[in-house]
Amino acid sequence: MSQTPAQGTTLGYFRWAFIVTVLGLVLGGVLGWQSTGTIGGMLTVFFVCAVLAVLEISLSFDNAIVNANKLKDMTPVWQQRFLTWGILIAVFGMRIVFPLLIVVIAAGIGPIDAVILAAARPEEYARIMHEAHLPIAAFGGTFLMMVGLTFFFNHEKDVHWIAFIESRVARFASIKGVEIAFVLLLIMVFSQFLPEADASTFVHAAVYGLLTFLLVEVLGGVLDASQKAMSEAAKGGLGAFIYLEVLDASFSFDGVIGAFALTQNLFIIAIGLGIGAMYVRSMTIMLVEKGTLAQYRYLEHGAFYAILILSVIMYVQTLVHIPEVITGLGGAGLIGLSLWSSIRYNRQERRHAQELHQAV
Repeated sequence: MSQTPAQGTTLGYFRWAFIVTVLGLVLGGVLGWQSTGTIGGMLTVFFVCAVLAVLEISLSFDNAIVNANKLKDMTPVWQQRFLTWGILIAVFGMRIVFPLLIVVIAAGIGPIDAVILAAARPEEYARIMHEAHLPIAAFGGTFLMMVGLTFFFNHEKDVHWIAFIESRVARFASIKGVEIAFVLLLIMVFSQFLPEADASTFVHAAVYGLLTFLLVEVLGGVLDASQKAMSEAAKGGLGAFIYLEVLDASFSFDGVIGAFALTQNLFIIAIGLGIGAMYVRSMTIMLVEKGTLAQYRYLEHGAFYAILILSVIMYVQTLVHIPEVITGLGGAGLIGLSLWSSIRYNRQERRHAQELHQAV
């Protein structure tokens, strides 16, 4: 992996994110001027881009922690590929191609027509996106729920943040497929509260989300095992890369759909969320190179709790609207609490070590 500012200041990790922020906000201002021809319109678009970037960061901070956990076990070559190819897929794939693909499928039109629709009739484009929210929430929520539960249903897990919950959950991990059974049960419960047509769509999309998680897990294991057979240095390669990209996509669902509450312009959404994605990547690099996850033992737990909360919120959003600010603040709050618990633990350990040293 190329030497980024691991030896420098923390701000150095965000150099490219700052550059993209400036370029993105300037481009947003230009779009605002071209579409409205007024200073007020330009400043409005400028502001919306900034808010979307903050929304993306707040919703995806836990994503950065999970990415870092997986990334630290990858080889330098695949780390670099994830941080270069991955950002292209994250920004252009999920923030531009994905919303277009939804409209292409939902409206039964071609990709070029979808782009024209987004530019000429943003209200209609936004309506189609909102109508596709149910299957997207079911698919993404199920995938993220499996990611979170797999972390806690692990009989080898011996570090617990909320011990009275996690220790009991870990004991059930020896039961094969227990997390799958739990998710399937939750799918059936939520489907009971939806109209019949929506319930069918919800169940199908959720099952596809579950199958996608299992497929990615199996495919990742097969690819990494085959690469390891060819070369020990290749472990943590293509399979881990695919897993992280699918995980990134799942985290992006909520942000992309929620962005339409602020603006119906696809290009403004792409700029704002793209800026946020750059900060998430920068945080990922910093967490890996500074070893932050090892320094703060409960930080990873907070991230996976945030993932579980997000997955449940995505399910609940199929029934009622939940403001994106609640989603973002909820995840950030859990991560903040886990960070505080980690700092307190470290202080207690240092105090204990000093007392032992003095006793000797």
